[in-house]
Amino acid sequence: MKFQKRMQVVTAAIFCLFLYGFGIAHILLPDQTFSSVENRYLQTMPTFTWDGLVDGSYTSDIETYLEDQFPLRDGWIGLKTRYEYLLGKREFGDSSRGIVYLCGDRLIAKVTESGRGEQNLSYVQQLVEKTDLPVYLGLIPTAAETWRDKLPEGAPTMDQYAYIEAGKDTGAIYVDMAGVLKEHADEEIYYRTDHHWTSLGAYYGCTALLEAMGLQPQPLGEGTVVSEDFNGTLYSTSGVHWLTPDTMETYVEDEGVTVTVNDGASLSTHGLYVEENLQGKDKYTYFLGGNNPLYILSNPNAQTDQKLLVVRDSYSDSLAPFLSQYFSEVHLLDLRYYRTSVADYAETNGMDAIFVCYSVDNFQSDSDVVFMGQ
Repeated sequence: MKFQKRMQVVTAAIFCLFLYGFGIAHILLPDQTFSSVENRYLQTMPTFTWDGLVDGSYTSDIETYLEDQFPLRDGWIGLKTRYEYLLGKREFGDSSRGIVYLCGDRLIAKVTESGRGEQNLSYVQQLVEKTDLPVYLGLIPTAAETWRDKLPEGAPTMDQYAYIEAGKDTGAIYVDMAGVLKEHADEEIYYRTDHHWTSLGAYYGCTALLEAMGLQPQPLGEGTVVSEDFNGTLYSTSGVHWLTPDTMETYVEDEGVTVTVNDGASLSTHGLYVEENLQGKDKYTYFLGGNNPLYILSNPNAQTDQKLLVVRDSYSDSLAPFLSQYFSEVHLLDLRYYRTSVADYAETNGMDAIFVCYSVDNFQSDSDVVFMGQ
């Protein structure tokens, strides 16, 4: 009986030490502004205002602050995810940052219909009607579709192939991204810890466009490994941190290619790749440099003198090096940051063709696609 009481006292003492120890650590440790593991900015101590207290925003920010600044947060997240995995869980993340499935040795993002899909396809149709230029539409299925057989049994996800088929009714020239990726589904065409396609996947996507345009794709050369420790967006959002990092490769030399960057405030130039970004968390920004309103790739040694306008999302970052070898100018327009009429931009800048290139997930949920119809 005495032993049992002693154990209760010891257990209570350990619990109090744990509780108060973390409370003291929370006070003494400096706030962190950024989580490299989650690849996001953390909530810092909010400024008190009476208005914020009344409308609830202050208390909400305090709650987020306590969660984000919890001592050893990254370690606890990893431990929690490991525990859930041992219990048989294979679905991680949350609705705000995205649901991720653990599929063996890889992570695959769940794709959910947004309710904007049909409307966004109508904007492509409006673009076709507004311009005399050929408009090509290449919707890229994500890994959740191409590798649907790898998903946990019964895992819900959008029917991306059906949506791609609906895109054929827009009047745009169809680029069979789905077919070429399915044909090479046994290869590493998507990253294991990131939602993007690999450079290999991007190459196959490029061949689909070239064939639709009547151009002859060149054989794929030897790849060059540029990183072997890439942990992408799905690594950050899932909490699954025990998978082997991805390897990143390139297949195109940037010699002779000039990349002009419009970041919304100024212009700058560099090559196809930004080497210093391989030292940071978001290594995918090695391609071109990350999300910017506009990139213009110029290559006087390209196989044609055509100018191609690509209306795009971030999948085109790793596609761009391949395109630069075939077109004297490639304009990469991101409507999230460069809000302009696509038809007007193409006419003003002397484009020869327009290529609408998005992942299905991004395209069917992006409200900025509306600028294609203006």
